[in-house]
Amino acid sequence: MTVTGVGVALPGADSATALAAARRPEGTVEPAAVLGKKGLRYKDRATQLGLCATQRVLTDAGLLVDGELTVDGTRTAVLVSSNLGNVDTVCRVVKTIADEGTHGVSPMDTPNASSNIIASEIAIRWGLKGPNLMLCNGPASGLDAIRWGAALLRSGRADHAVVVGVEPDNEIARGLVGGPLADGAAALVLERAESAEARGATVRAVIGAHTRGLDVAGTIAELAEAEREPAAWYAPAAAAPALSKGLPVHDLAAVWGELSGALGVVQCAAAIGAFDAGADGPMWLVAGTDSDDGVATLVLRPPTAAGARPAAA
Repeated sequence: MTVTGVGVALPGADSATALAAARRPEGTVEPAAVLGKKGLRYKDRATQLGLCATQRVLTDAGLLVDGELTVDGTRTAVLVSSNLGNVDTVCRVVKTIADEGTHGVSPMDTPNASSNIIASEIAIRWGLKGPNLMLCNGPASGLDAIRWGAALLRSGRADHAVVVGVEPDNEIARGLVGGPLADGAAALVLERAESAEARGATVRAVIGAHTRGLDVAGTIAELAEAEREPAAWYAPAAAAPALSKGLPVHDLAAVWGELSGALGVVQCAAAIGAFDAGADGPMWLVAGTDSDDGVATLVLRPPTAAGARPAAA
């Protein structure tokens, strides 16, 4: 399975290369500057950020040219990972109902209270009518979304899978996680190798093995049975004791703040940014720690020479 597109919408980083090189967030993402103002009114922050990353990834992958899809939308899946996405809208609606009854709820808020609103809005905006899935299952959610996207492709349910990880930063979300969130999104386009080759797509990375377990050490040990040693790790700081020593460890939350459901997708985007800059060897990604309800791992390999982009100067 291959990655043929990357889209990034994080403060101060609008590409995989910028994401990989970033040392601290700068400014904020302005959705209207990316998408234009039309169609953004009444959409919550998480949906707007997800739309930004999606437009960039569709363009990067060559699936969107001059605002038009270049592939069959009915064969394009959308998977979104976000644990806190529209929690501010949900809490606002609940409070309004408690204070004023259902008659006080704005009809503009009601659709946005659905848990799958981000994935739905992405599909509606670009006519992506394939399988549509929203994942909200903790820190491992982003890598789980990539795994499910790959499963849809292998099963023949879709030819392309758009995978988005997004989290907003707002007062309610901060209260739930105990601090600031990244307030951004990242997105990938996944394709089978033969599909990418058929349309002349540039392969950005190759997806290797993945595992799912209850603790970091055991999950990594299972991964090691199928893959060679990593060149670097993308993992939370709390996972460090279980990682092989002497290798670079990239803790993206230390740079961006809490990433929650967006973590795995942002990790992939950053690893691809490193490949674009000339990094070699497989990157091992870890999402979740022993204190969470699950740990996911995934290996991302650099693209083959035939499909590779030239290294950045």
